[in-house]
Amino acid sequence: MSRAFPDGFLWGAATAAYQVEGAAAQDGRGPSVWDTFSHTPGMVKHGHNGDTACDQYNRYSEDTALMKKLGLGAYRFSVSWSRIMPSGRGEVNEKGIDYYRRLTEGLLEAGIQPWMTLFHWDLPQALQDDFGGWQSRETSKYFGDYCKLIASRFSDVVQNYMTINEFSCFTDSGYYPSGQVFAPGVMLDVKGRNQVRHNALLAHGLGVQAIRSVSPHVRVGIAENPVICVPVMETEEHIQAAETAFREENAHFLTTVLEGRYPDSYLRSQGKDAPDFTDDEMKTIGSPLDFVGVNLYLAKHVMADSEAPSGYRIVSYPPSYPHMHAPWIKVSPEICYWAPRFLNKIWEVKEIYITENGCATDDTVDETGRINDTDRIFYIRNHLVSAQRAVSEGIPLKGYFCWSLLDNFEWADGYTYRFGIVHVDFNTLKRTPKLSALFYSRLIAANSIL
Repeated sequence: MSRAFPDGFLWGAATAAYQVEGAAAQDGRGPSVWDTFSHTPGMVKHGHNGDTACDQYNRYSEDTALMKKLGLGAYRFSVSWSRIMPSGRGEVNEKGIDYYRRLTEGLLEAGIQPWMTLFHWDLPQALQDDFGGWQSRETSKYFGDYCKLIASRFSDVVQNYMTINEFSCFTDSGYYPSGQVFAPGVMLDVKGRNQVRHNALLAHGLGVQAIRSVSPHVRVGIAENPVICVPVMETEEHIQAAETAFREENAHFLTTVLEGRYPDSYLRSQGKDAPDFTDDEMKTIGSPLDFVGVNLYLAKHVMADSEAPSGYRIVSYPPSYPHMHAPWIKVSPEICYWAPRFLNKIWEVKEIYITENGCATDDTVDETGRINDTDRIFYIRNHLVSAQRAVSEGIPLKGYFCWSLLDNFEWADGYTYRFGIVHVDFNTLKRTPKLSALFYSRLIAANSIL
């Protein structure tokens, strides 16, 4: 049985600015909400922050050399908005522009495609202070201005852009905390939360339009973490139920982006708490995309249920369900098949990328100095088996980005979980490729599951 991927399949790794760059106050960078949040007592485990992180800002050349040695074809990274515009608007920090020029040009020289994400949660603190952040459409408009600036400065070296990474993590967790609390950690009512969601969607649409207005030749997409609905078993009724659920469970974000309208079921369910919006805003939100990126970590198992109004029900995880070192990462490799399949089936998405997939493991250095993270290899291999099934069936899955290149600052968990295929000693910042890096490198060279 062949486990090969198509010629030209894109293999990469991903990071985010606040998680790896460090240099929080270097060369004119302004503070972001994550700087403020991580320095607020009790918000991040052990009082950790991203002031230094992996110091990629000063070590990008070393990391680029590492990526080249591993054989990566692409590097997905995010831009720190406040490094480019310290106040989120107005004055441009040319030293920030220079940094990302050096990074992208170095990647190209190494034969690695730069894939640029424009927002990965680190909103400039000034926009939070002056407008309430995503509570205001002003922030959405300034995001469009920022995207236009980036495209005007980088479209000669960056061909692939993602506007926003994972809406729910900075809207639902940032402004309507329940469970895990993220920056800025502002409690809103349901109406306020839904308006934050809408303003973030509007920012995405304005970003797409802004990029295309100055650089019509580049490609624009998104990196979203949708609810991945998978059938409890592969029978026709459960597959159909999971397909219905995939559209409905993502009504407030992905479905709205791809259809340019809020599903009627979502508006009915929210009632008086539904967001305020205009027809023009919905057209902007539905701006056509060149590709869709999905960050895949967790499944929702779906069962057909003729007695449920929706025709399906979600099956809860039993206590015994297997998980990785970070307990929220359940072992659900089938997500790498069903997410691309449903994206293509429901919305006819013609170009799909897995823009994140990976796990934390309890990495330990053995007596020889090696990190033999066989559990991460198990995780990646099994997820790629499902991804390979998708491409073998003609589903237009075009690439895979492992999360993450480096151990890094894991948001509210600080440095307690390690997601990298490259180990980072947070005292010395020494990089050491793990066994999973060797596995991934050889898999890329073979373009086939090993």
